[in-house]
Amino acid sequence: MAAAPLVLPLVLIVEDEPAQREMLAYNVRARGFEVMTAETGDKALALVRETPPDVIILDWMLPHVSGIEVCRQLKRGKQTSRIPVIMLSARSDEADKVRGLDTGADDYVVKPYSVAELLARLRTQLRRLRPAAVGERLNYDDITLDMTEHRACRAGKCLTLGPIGFRLLAAFMERPGRVWSREQLLDRVWGRDIYVESRTVDVHVGRLRRELRGPDRDDPIRTVRGAGYALG
Repeated sequence: MAAAPLVLPLVLIVEDEPAQREMLAYNVRARGFEVMTAETGDKALALVRETPPDVIILDWMLPHVSGIEVCRQLKRGKQTSRIPVIMLSARSDEADKVRGLDTGADDYVVKPYSVAELLARLRTQLRRLRPAAVGERLNYDDITLDMTEHRACRAGKCLTLGPIGFRLLAAFMERPGRVWSREQLLDRVWGRDIYVESRTVDVHVGRLRRELRGPDRDDPIRTVRGAGYALG
């Protein structure tokens, strides 16, 4: 099967110190991720509303709107509460760490920090929400997806999937039961900057269904009227 690279995970770096922001952006990009940056809390919130990232690296001390307040607003939002937030702070006291985590941060890294450690923590958060993007093997019922070997199988029989079908199946298997709208699938499978008509999603989901179903298997993909599609 030909390689079918996934749309790269998007990381938002929120840091007001230019040198730190540029250093982080360089290192995150070098590990194969897309990056967008913000120097203020207000800009970060606006970017998240416009283009939700997969993970946010968020400095505590920001001008005007603090990182703590940014985190609080994100975790209260219905559309943003699940985005992992890694809080960066020079505050090393246990009380400050507890406050950051209580606000909703998923991880807390004290400055000065090791870039290698921060990147490892970033991958941990991605592994939790986008395991396919970091090369994990995915399993659902009798379906397996091997990201390293680019192989998809059902009940031990390898499937014949094109690149789009492979990425679609990866999105579904990362979050079984989640209902994906057509627009969400377009962003995750085709890319955020690619214009494709939403009905194209229906065509490719139909092809994936036929391949998964075969002559004698049930259809694992569920259509949710007015909402989209889900696996299981």
